[in-house]
Amino acid sequence: MDVSLSSSISNVVKEIKNVPGFKKKIENALQKNITELFAIILGGAIGLRASDIHIEPRKETVRLRLRIDGILQDVILISPKIYHSLLSRIKFVSGLKLNVSDRPQDGRFSIIQGERKIETRVSSLPSDFGESIVMRLLDPRNLIEIEQLGLRKDLLALFKKQIKRPNGMILVTGPTGSGKTTTLYAFLKRIQNPEIKIITIEDPIEYKLKGITQTQVNHKKGYDFASGLRALMRQDPDVILVGEIRDLETAEIACEAALTGHLVLSTLHTNDAAGAIARLVDIGVRPISIAPAINMAIAQRLVRRVCKKCVRYVKPSKEERKKIKEGLANVRKDIIPPEFFATDFKIPKIQGCPDCNFTGYRGRTGIYEAFVVDDQMKEFILTNPSITATRNLAIKKGMVLMHQDGLIKVLEGITTIEEVERVTGE
Repeated sequence: MDVSLSSSISNVVKEIKNVPGFKKKIENALQKNITELFAIILGGAIGLRASDIHIEPRKETVRLRLRIDGILQDVILISPKIYHSLLSRIKFVSGLKLNVSDRPQDGRFSIIQGERKIETRVSSLPSDFGESIVMRLLDPRNLIEIEQLGLRKDLLALFKKQIKRPNGMILVTGPTGSGKTTTLYAFLKRIQNPEIKIITIEDPIEYKLKGITQTQVNHKKGYDFASGLRALMRQDPDVILVGEIRDLETAEIACEAALTGHLVLSTLHTNDAAGAIARLVDIGVRPISIAPAINMAIAQRLVRRVCKKCVRYVKPSKEERKKIKEGLANVRKDIIPPEFFATDFKIPKIQGCPDCNFTGYRGRTGIYEAFVVDDQMKEFILTNPSITATRNLAIKKGMVLMHQDGLIKVLEGITTIEEVERVTGE
């Protein structure tokens, strides 16, 4: 179902600048009809660039939260009475069964905001005090160009070169919410042209891309990644995007496609780039199939950007200076910002202001590590190496680790040491 935001509610998108303002807007709308309240919640979430809306029932009240820049923020507590009316409205527009509350349900609807169409995925989950609802907002503004991913110049040049190759596989790894799909879509946007055929198989389709054939798995009908990938191969594609490699059959077909003249883009759930090789072996793919198939393995995370309106730049403490110097000890000097070599270099420190919801951060960017599978790496993969051994060889060949990429962004004034450590765990 399409939910159109009225012109008055569309103004909410423009008016709301922070969470406290959003809370006041909801408080003023609590006595209005539930349709308008629902529209205000959607409009405010869009205005604050939230990725998810969480509605969580407790014993005596219900909590509304937003995930902004990857972090959940409390907005307001509402009464059970309003919650039940809101729940009915959400279930109605998203196609969930109104009379089912004892098992999980999944639905979706679209938000029409001006000329923008925001797909919204809805998940309901039974809990002790009612159904917990999460609405994920898939805003087309997140479809960005490769230059906007936050890549260093050397990585940008490497990625541009690799995605132009006519065959082979590029794997992007990382946990859920690390921006893997955004990166793959940026690749597709860059290489898409009328002379090639691009087909995707996804679970689910998150964003619609012009000029590209996109398909969605349907497990109930037996259409999974493996069967879908087999079908795609009969469609004469040049480029294939596989949403995720989860099992041996999908992995083997993807490797075969990469070896028979197709460029294959996909994701894996591993902690780092080196883990991609070990993960495929763990699934059951033979090293002799992996080595010639993979062109490049990438790992990524998302770190929050400092708010430009309230950030302070200060000289690092003795401990911070030590962390940066030790962290970047084996990184090529031409990659490190020249400011670092000055005796009085500064790093960002957060403060917080209304513009950034008093968090000190606004927006996110990627930190990356990647290595190319050249002839030496291919020979090495055939020995079925450990993750540590693969990582060490990649570093020896020039790979900059995610944590190091994050420290470089600290020196560039983009993020903070605390944020890099939070995301990378180092």
